[in-house]
Order: sequence, then C-alpha cells, then structure tokens
Amino acid sequence: MDLSKFKVIGNIGAGTMGHATALQFAMHGYTVNLLDTSDDALNNGMAGIKHDLETFEQAGILSDTPQTILSRIHPTTNYQEALTAADFVIESVVEKLDVKRLVWQEAEKYVSDQTILATNTSGLSPTAIQQTLTHPERFVVAHFWNPAQLMPLVEVVPGEQTDAATVTTTVALMTHIGKHAVPLQKEALGFVGNRIQLAVLREALHIIDDGIATPEAVDDIIKYSLGRRWSLVGPVASADLGGLDVFNNISAYLYADLANDTGTDPALAKKVAAHQLGLKTGQGFYNWTGTAGQEVVAQRDRDLLNLLKADQSH
Repeated sequence: MDLSKFKVIGNIGAGTMGHATALQFAMHGYTVNLLDTSDDALNNGMAGIKHDLETFEQAGILSDTPQTILSRIHPTTNYQEALTAADFVIESVVEKLDVKRLVWQEAEKYVSDQTILATNTSGLSPTAIQQTLTHPERFVVAHFWNPAQLMPLVEVVPGEQTDAATVTTTVALMTHIGKHAVPLQKEALGFVGNRIQLAVLREALHIIDDGIATPEAVDDIIKYSLGRRWSLVGPVASADLGGLDVFNNISAYLYADLANDTGTDPALAKKVAAHQLGLKTGQGFYNWTGTAGQEVVAQRDRDLLNLLKADQSH
C-alpha cells in the first residue's frame, strides 16, 4: 500500500482517547481535523494535547516544535468540514453500540468510498457496527490502549465484512505513526488484550475473596514476577521457554481449581453496589483519598514515558 497518499486524518472525539490519537497523527506530520460535538469538548481536548506536548518536549522526544504540531490540528464541530478531505478516519466516542452506529452513519455521508473508517473501541463488535454502513468492507477496529499517547499497542480487528487490504493498510499506518500494531485473524468479544486482562482479574479477585492473599499481595506478585517477565517475553513464549511438559503437568491439576465463573464477578458487584468504584470515588480495593491516586498515575505515566523513549532509541 502507498501510505504517501494519506495526508488528512479525520479524528472523531476529543476526549481521553480521542485527543491522544489526534496528537499521535499530528506528531507524525498529518493534518488532523479534530471533530467533537461542542466547543467545550474541543477546548478540553486541545488542553490535553498541549499538556501531552509539553511532557513530550521535556522528555526530548519531539521531532518538531509543539507549535508546528499544534498547527496541524484543526478543531471543528462540523462533520463535513472534518471529514470531506479525510483519507483515514479514527473514532473514539462513548462505548455504546447505538451511539457509534449513528456517528458512523453520519460520517459515511461525507467521506470518499475509499476512505478507511476505524473505531477505537475496546471491545464492541466491528461486525455489529459495520452492518449499518454502505461500504462495510473499509471498516475496522483500531484499538488504542489507555493512555494512548504512551501505550504502544494498537489491536487491529476486522469485522466479518472487512477487506484484508483494510486491515493491512491500517496496520501499516499505525506502525508509521509509531505504534506497535497487531492484527487479529478475526474478531472476538473483548478482542485479545481485554480477554486476557479479565481472565487474570477474575482469578485475582477470586484469590482475594477466598482469603488466599490481600489485594496488595496479589498486585506485588504480578508486578515483581509475571508483569516483568511478560513485558519482555509473552505468556505463550514463556511457556515454550519453561517447557511445555512442565506447563502441561501444572495445567492437569491447577485448571480445575481456577475461577471459572461466567456471570458478573461477585467481588466487583459488591464494590459497585457500595459505590466503591476505585479512584473516581476515592475507595475501591484500595483507599484513594487524598493525593494517592494522582501520585500512582503520575508515576505510572513517568515510567511509561521512559519506556516510550527506550522504544524510540532502538
């Protein structure tokens, strides 16, 4: 595919994820039309972009000046203005199927028949969204991970009607803007990353609820063992390195004892019923009152930024 033909990006949504995707494209030379429903939403998005640019400038990882990058981003509330010239459109709106369908039905009125349309959903079915489109073959998932300005992964997920060329081109474009794009062979509920994340969380909460270990102990065990190893060698390769006969023997006695509930997790349901939602309410499995949450997020983002710098030096 010829990525030189891609000049203008339509970026629908200026929120937590949308502002970050807009910045990623602008940092790599693209004109970005940033679309949202109100001036307030656009102003908040631009404030987030400016904050992230300041962070990147201080870290020394910008190839252009912040002013140059900002000049490539054009906020608007007008679909036609944002999308008519777009070669690629990325959407990051609320995670509701009906809302995304309506957004894409409106967007398709203004783009060319060749424009690739990508939704940044964390788990909604691309097949369910593309069924309402005139050209479903050019629709795909490009799932960025939060915080999208710092996390390298993008899962590229086809729907049942998505052309292979749409996937290939999207992977190439994501790679071109500095992301680690990974295509899936077919869609699955939650894709891959969230399926693994929820499987691990289900067992972690089972361990806590069964009194085997505290939340702090579970997190420490992951951070100082599996978390470090998996950031270097994934779980499948780790099994190869450890010996498949060893893992086969462990699975023979351990699988039957692992959590296998298929409904709402009782530990999560109990917390939600008590309105203990984590950082946003100040209490979850941890106490997040005061500055504790902000400090954890700030340290996480500093460490992710250092890893991003290391990636760029390779």
